[in-house]
Amino acid sequence: MLEMRPDCEGCGKDLPADQSGALICSFECTFCDNCNAEKYQNICPNCGGALIARPTRSAAFLAKYPASTERKYKC
Repeated sequence: MLEMRPDCEGCGKDLPADQSGALICSFECTFCDNCNAEKYQNICPNCGGALIARPTRSAAFLAKYPASTERKYKC
């Protein structure tokens, strides 16, 4: 199951699990649309893997399987 990290590792922007706008790699490194467009161009700066759109999680499943609250902001 995806960890659904709560923020962009590049800028710290909140990325709610029930909303679009987050990109992830196969290691679940998480970035916002803006950082991807301005800096990363669909390549994860941590592992070199492809950044793809993170799926959203419905409210019903968020209640049963909550998103992570651990922030990974690195800059």
